[in-house]
Amino acid sequence: MTTLAPQTRHVRFTVIGDSAAFGTGDTDLAGNPRGWGYYLSQVFHDSCEYLNFSRPGAKSAEVKEVQLPRALERTPDICAMMVGGNDMLRNGFDPRVLYQNITDTCHELMDRGTEIIMVELHDPGEILRVPRLLKRVIRRRVNAVNNVYYQVARELDLILIHTRNIPHVHDISNWHIDRMHPGPRGHQLLAREMASALQERGWRVDLPESQEADHHSRAAKLWWLLCNGAPWFLKRSVDLLPVAIILMLIEAIRVIFEVIAKGYSAVTDRRA
Repeated sequence: MTTLAPQTRHVRFTVIGDSAAFGTGDTDLAGNPRGWGYYLSQVFHDSCEYLNFSRPGAKSAEVKEVQLPRALERTPDICAMMVGGNDMLRNGFDPRVLYQNITDTCHELMDRGTEIIMVELHDPGEILRVPRLLKRVIRRRVNAVNNVYYQVARELDLILIHTRNIPHVHDISNWHIDRMHPGPRGHQLLAREMASALQERGWRVDLPESQEADHHSRAAKLWWLLCNGAPWFLKRSVDLLPVAIILMLIEAIRVIFEVIAKGYSAVTDRRA
């Protein structure tokens, strides 16, 4: 169902989701997170009440059970949601559970006439420096998350930002040092895509400007790795590392069978 933009002089805009919705990768001079939600909130023609209920580390169950009720208290005109990255990084990830949580969340918002924006995940394999086999594993899970988004957007006629279609989206200068979250310019690119989609739905909004991309020095990257990357890896390795190893073994077996199947097909074609 397409939501028609209301003729209003005040817009209530809320954000729910995980660290990418929270604004990780983009902070102001005081160290406060900004992110695409902030940039979008600044370009409405009408006054905008902007509230961000997202939290780094949040999974879809938390978005549905904790963040959504808080957002609904504000009766938002627009709600943007980005979640799924933390779901897919857990052992026992089930796309069916993700689909149910996201669908339930969207129905609650739609019942109140809220315009919903969802954002597909980028392809981490394009920018992460990890073994090729692990890239295949990550890409398979990311695609599973995105397939859920495609299905929900198609069924409910919601705005879905196709991140991978943004020109040069995987340019490393658009990304934070961790290469998992957008940097300032990446957040601004997402905000522009959202603003453009809202314009098509009749909302009175301008396109946010994009600043020059940040280029981090080698020393800054090393400092971030020591202060943030290593602690995160140690914390997540108890759950993530074992399942990653198992998934890579499964992926290796799948690759072997694909090679065998291609070889058999080639031999059959020559004989024919």
